[in-house]
Amino acid sequence: MSPSAEHAIVRSELRWTVVVIAAVSLIMLAVIFAAVAMHINPPSNVERIDPQTLHLSAEFTESDLGTRVEANGQVTARIVATQFAFVPRCIVLPANRPVTLRFATPDVIHGILVTGTNVNTMVVPGYVSQVHTVFRTTGDLLMPCHEYCGLGHSEMMATVRVVPREAFRPGPDGRVSCADK
Repeated sequence: MSPSAEHAIVRSELRWTVVVIAAVSLIMLAVIFAAVAMHINPPSNVERIDPQTLHLSAEFTESDLGTRVEANGQVTARIVATQFAFVPRCIVLPANRPVTLRFATPDVIHGILVTGTNVNTMVVPGYVSQVHTVFRTTGDLLMPCHEYCGLGHSEMMATVRVVPREAFRPGPDGRVSCADK
């Protein structure tokens, strides 16, 4: 092989090396931008719960489900996904305010999707699924289960009622329900 041919091959390999490094760097910058500027991160909250007793104690008892404003001002909605319903079937949340959605299930894997938003997660027995978000628009948003969970799966949906911030008025106990609105 002549030295000029070898030199051309080395130059070509260096160009491709630069292209690959540039592509990987661009992807890394996009991931960092999404994480920092847009707050799009993979789920990292690993919280275990006993699926057989989640309704008997702690935060997923029937009386604790729904939307509540915590003592620190944080708005939290707790929902149980069970074959073939969400409990409660409707939650009220304020627009343009950070909220936390916490899900648990006693039976099978469910998928949660709130239409028109970035809320999309899996609810796995034995774990608490948690999503932080800010709803930008008001109105009733459909929340279907998007993971096949049995014969009644097609009927499994709930409503997320997003109200203007000034219309979000919790009661003395910090709770807000769809019946109040």
